[in-house]
Amino acid sequence: MDEETGLIDRLRRHWQALAIVALLLAAAGIVAERRLSSGGDEQAAEEAATAPASPDAAKPDAAKPDAAKPDAAKPEAAPPDASAGVASETVMVDARPAAVLKGQGKWEDAAKTLSGAIAKLNASVRKAGLAVNGRTIAVFTKTDDTGFSFEAMAPLAAAPEGNVKLTDGVEIGASPAGKAMKFQHRGAYDEIDATYEAIAAYLDEKGLDTKDLIIEEYLSDFKGDDAEVNVDIYVFLK
Repeated sequence: MDEETGLIDRLRRHWQALAIVALLLAAAGIVAERRLSSGGDEQAAEEAATAPASPDAAKPDAAKPDAAKPDAAKPEAAPPDASAGVASETVMVDARPAAVLKGQGKWEDAAKTLSGAIAKLNASVRKAGLAVNGRTIAVFTKTDDTGFSFEAMAPLAAAPEGNVKLTDGVEIGASPAGKAMKFQHRGAYDEIDATYEAIAAYLDEKGLDTKDLIIEEYLSDFKGDDAEVNVDIYVFLK
């Protein structure tokens, strides 16, 4: 598989796989129902063949007319609304000077990797005495099915003069800019996949063309997988 497969594409495939599973389960239920119905029809036919004929059986009005009505069949369930449960808005994201720490991680250790990088980044910024201007963010720059590359960033009030390099590999750079769709996740970080599935469904429904660039902005302290965290998610548009 191409290593540069985008995060949204990966999530979109995940969501599609779930939809296929749901359809297969639904189909299995229909088949089972038809088999039961067929078995009941065969039993009824055998009983009718051995039962004595009734004088009323030859009457034209003996058959129930309701059975032939079009509305006798159950209506098909309406497809779920792909955008349900995900709040979104289109925003313009401005570039800001930032302290930057690059890293890589595996999806199964994402919370540990990101929270560790953010802690190291913030410690380096404090040590340098730089003024922070905003919440810490993680910029996902490259993703595939097993892992991701990212840049943890602490927005600064102003970039320090000169080519400044901080401790622990932290450098001075700038946050991404451009047009993006903004979404929200509120809850444990290990439940954020459900939010991304809803986002992927929303983008599919709206037919939006996205870049392989996503920002997570942590509005509360990021302490690990099962900790409650408020995250604003920015998906950049082409």
